[in-house]
Parts: sequence; C-alpha cells; structure tokens
Amino acid sequence: MYTVVLDWLEERLRSGEISVGDKLPGERHLAEEFGISRASVREAIRILDAMGLVRSSTGSGPAAGAIVISEPSAALGWALRLHVATRSLPVRDLVQTRLLLETQSALEAAVAPETPERAAALAHAAELVAAMEDPELPDEQFHALDAEYHVLLSSLAGNVVVETVMSSLRQATIGYVQETVARLDDWPAVRRTLQQQHREILRAFQERRGQDAAAALREHITWFFGHSGAARSPQA
Repeated sequence: MYTVVLDWLEERLRSGEISVGDKLPGERHLAEEFGISRASVREAIRILDAMGLVRSSTGSGPAAGAIVISEPSAALGWALRLHVATRSLPVRDLVQTRLLLETQSALEAAVAPETPERAAALAHAAELVAAMEDPELPDEQFHALDAEYHVLLSSLAGNVVVETVMSSLRQATIGYVQETVARLDDWPAVRRTLQQQHREILRAFQERRGQDAAAALREHITWFFGHSGAARSPQA
C-alpha cells in the first residue's frame, strides 16, 4: 500500500506542486487521504529517505516531519556497494564503466565554456592534489581525497547525471580499494605513482588537452587496478 505515496510524490514533483525543500504532509493526513494505515505511510517515508528523496526528523515543531531533498548519488552508491558485495556487479565492469565516463568527460571538459565555476573546480582539484602529497596523510583520507578529485574532474563536463553516477561508482568501489591497498607491500611506491599521474591528469585538464587528459586517465585507472590484481581477482 505504501506505493501510493511514492506515486503521489512522483506526480507532485513532476507537476511542480512539490519542490526540493518543501515539507510533506503529516502521516495522519496522508493516511486519511489515501485510505491506508499510518504504518504504510511510515514505510513509504523510510523508503524515500533511503532513496535520498526526503530527510525525516522526529519530534514536533517546524523542523519535524519529512523534507524533500535530492541526493541521488547517496542511494545509488549504497545500492551499488551492496550489489558489489553480492558479486553480482563485478569490479572489473565497474572499472570499465569508470573508464568510459571519465575519459569521455575529459574530452567534453576540454571544450566546455570558461566559467568561474570551472576555474573554482580546477583550483580545488589542485588543492586536493597538494593535500595528497603529504606523506603523513592517513591512507583513508588519501582515498577520500582521491575519490573527490576524480568526481570533481568529471563534473567539468557539465553533465549532472555523469557526476552523480561517478560519485556513486566511487562510493561502490572505495571499500574494495581500501581492502586491496591493505594487501599491497609496495603501497608507498604505488601512492607516489598515483600522485605523479594525478598531477599529469590535472595539467591536461588545466591546459584543455582533452585527448591527453583522457589517455592519462585511462592509464591511471587501468594501471592501478591492474597492479592491484583486480583483473585477476575472483571477486572482480
């Protein structure tokens, strides 16, 4: 029965009657309107929350209730992570998808208009690379900055869907990357190589050399996953 609430919200979002930032009607109101139980309404709200469409707050007052938000990468990232864990989505296929998205984004970013947002994104990418240079930076933070760096460069193509999928893919593979790195005896040397590649990729983006950026990204991604054994791992 909770699906009637999901269908109702989709219709209202499409029509513009409800927008991001609006609060949904209360449980009692929705239950009465659709003739369903409040338990069914609560189930619908929980599902919408997990999908990154609403944020729920308990209690009373103006901050309580379900507020419409839009965080698609969070829900998609969790779904991908779980399916990677079940082995239904091979890591090698996720890596191939990253290659397709990132290399194409590099080509499109090279011809994108010059805007303050582009300049700010490139400046932030340079800050991320500089932060990753610190040899004392914990590995967990290095991986987080690395993920942010790749998503940020992909965003320069100006495609919100690609940026969302990229963010989700990074979330889906971060656990695998951390587990793989923990098994590498030569991780310090690998980390230095990755940083050298990060710098080369960034220069190509900054200089609008799309083909060079795409080639550097391809080498960067395939080198790491090949070195880490992803192509040979049974769970890949």
